[in-house]
Parts: sequence; C-alpha cells; structure tokens
Amino acid sequence: MSVKLILQFVLALFMVVAGVTHFRKPRMFMSIMPPYLPYPRELVLLSGVAEVLLGVLLVVPQTTRLGAWGLVALFVAVFPANVHMAWHPEKFRKIPKPLLWLRLPLQGVLILWALWYT
Repeated sequence: MSVKLILQFVLALFMVVAGVTHFRKPRMFMSIMPPYLPYPRELVLLSGVAEVLLGVLLVVPQTTRLGAWGLVALFVAVFPANVHMAWHPEKFRKIPKPLLWLRLPLQGVLILWALWYT
C-alpha cells in the first residue's frame, strides 16, 4: 500500500470523525461560527453531513475526485471561522493564541492534501 493511499484513508477518517463530532458537540462548533452567519446550528449540522459524506466519497475509487474537490471547497468555506477564532482569542480562552493562528496555514495544508487526490 502506498503512502498516498494510506494518507487518503487518514484524511477520510479524519473528516468522518470530525463530521460526526459536529452532531455530538454542536455547541462547540456553534461557538466558533462568525456571528454574521445566520442559522449557526443548521450550518454546523450541514457541515457535519458534508464532512462525513466527503470523507466517504474520498475513499470510493469512483468518487475520489469528487470527494477531493468537495473537501477543497469545504476547507475554503470554513476558513472564515478560523479567521474569526484568530481575531477573537478572548472567546476561545482554552486554546492558546498561537494555535488559533496556526489553524490558518493549516487550512492551506488541508487544501493541498485534498488536491493531491484530484
């Protein structure tokens, strides 16, 4: 099994677990939503569905490219929440400030990771 294939399954598993967590702890995810976005609970649940679905699509050979492009779009779509967290560290006291800022370039890494499967 190649490193690329192993990392494909790692990314898929990461996305499915993250997606399920949206349903198990929606309030946590709602707390990071920028206040200008409407319907925070619904958006959290929708993003959870998207993460699970895209994670599964990523590992099905016939849908790998679709899943990968969907993940790229999702990582871009959730970037404002990461910016919101970095700009408002007082709302996220349990997370060290440097980690809040580190999340921003991490999105780029995740995008590149997903692009590897397009």
